[in-house]
Amino acid sequence: MSEVARDPLYRRHRYPAEIIAHAVWLYFRFPLSLRMVEDMLASRGIIVTHQTIRSWAEKFGRHFAREIKRRSAGCLGDKWHLDECVVAINGKKQWLWRAVDQDGFVLEVLVQSRRNAKAAKRLMRKLLKAQGRTPRVMITDKLRSYDAARRDLMCRATILAEITYCRT
Repeated sequence: MSEVARDPLYRRHRYPAEIIAHAVWLYFRFPLSLRMVEDMLASRGIIVTHQTIRSWAEKFGRHFAREIKRRSAGCLGDKWHLDECVVAINGKKQWLWRAVDQDGFVLEVLVQSRRNAKAAKRLMRKLLKAQGRTPRVMITDKLRSYDAARRDLMCRATILAEITYCRT
């Protein structure tokens, strides 16, 4: 029996807790309408109306949000992947800098007009301030800006010097 099925919140419902949880997850996780979720469940042989899915979303949505928040608070990974890619915004070339932990949770996103050490330093400073702690490992592509920013920021604090740095 799963953790969801044992939750007293799901008692006295016609459908099993796993089906309710899956329907609510589909509705909130992806940009789907209630009728689309109804169709997806119907394709798996689960006949449920869109009104029922709406009532489940109203009843269980906050519960899901609390659980996600509880799990993500303080449970972020100690291995951070840093990367940048070019995007066009209003016809201008911009750089999208992202930091993701080993579980795929997005830690920080930053849009800059340049791809240099100053931009990498800004991302790392913002990231370290938001997370309040340093990673065990930072994995990047071979952009030298990350190394320059890491050296500049890590030399200022003794705690940050414990970080090992892996290049991919």
